Amino acid sequence: MTLNKTHFRYLLVVFFCAAIAGFSVMGFAGREAGAERASVPEVDSDADMVVYLSPFCGCCGDWVKHIEEHGLSVERREVSDVTPIKQAYGITRELASCHTGIIDGYAIEGHVPAEDIKRLLEERPDVAGLTVPGMPIGSPGMEVEGVAPDAYDVLTFDRDGTTAVFASHN
Repeated sequence: MTLNKTHFRYLLVVFFCAAIAGFSVMGFAGREAGAERASVPEVDSDADMVVYLSPFCGCCGDWVKHIEEHGLSVERREVSDVTPIKQAYGITRELASCHTGIIDGYAIEGHVPAEDIKRLLEERPDVAGLTVPGMPIGSPGMEVEGVAPDAYDVLTFDRDGTTAVFASHN
């Protein structure tokens, strides 16, 4: 594959978003095992989902557009550090990505497809939320023209750290 201008710009965006996610995840490093989690913040909004994200992360904005295109309203809350939100909802370093959404009491971490969020809301399992750890290419908000998508799983997670595959893509 030849690196053209589009691919180069995409790589810069991915690098920048990964750096933002990495700095956010570094906030976990100072926490001792078993340390008390932050209290769950109140989410008061007329929107279906509140999304906490860095104002500098392009893939987060692309994911929000994906969610909105699938009929869910979103309130963006730009923050300098998403780590406290992640900690409040039991999102560990291994489950983390670059942005965190809250919808109807569930945490949505990373590039979770809208169809999986809608399924979660229909089935209402007893979990804390859904996550797509990291930033897999081809997941919503991480699409790149001319680049084959990665296979990835959407996981459920609970506050005890238990995960299970909720959906597999690609």
